Amino acid sequence: MDFFDERVLATLKDGKPRGFTVLLDEVGFTHNTLQQHLKGLVAKGFVVREKAAANGFGRPRFAYHVTSRTTKQVAAALEDSTVELVAIPFSRLRHVCRFEKGGYCKETRKNCEPQICLQIRK
Repeated sequence: MDFFDERVLATLKDGKPRGFTVLLDEVGFTHNTLQQHLKGLVAKGFVVREKAAANGFGRPRFAYHVTSRTTKQVAAALEDSTVELVAIPFSRLRHVCRFEKGGYCKETRKNCEPQICLQIRK
């Protein structure tokens, strides 16, 4: 995670959705730099992009905010420089789980899902 990602996450860590132009004013980057880093943070799952209510015609507007499940993690990573945020899709993590066997969790005796996984610290 670089300076630009940290700046965007620090701005969004309060959880309030912001439009692109508002976010652009707050972080002080160029349009393309912010767009590129937001795209990466959305792809990693740290930031959510949602369609905002439109007042009229034209292109849809989007609002960005930090997901509720990552708010604490983002705050901890921004406070402590030794903490590194890493996003791994559950489909990849499931294959390294010692309890998983063919999509079934041997420990919980249910289908392997992120909500019940014992390997994921909540």
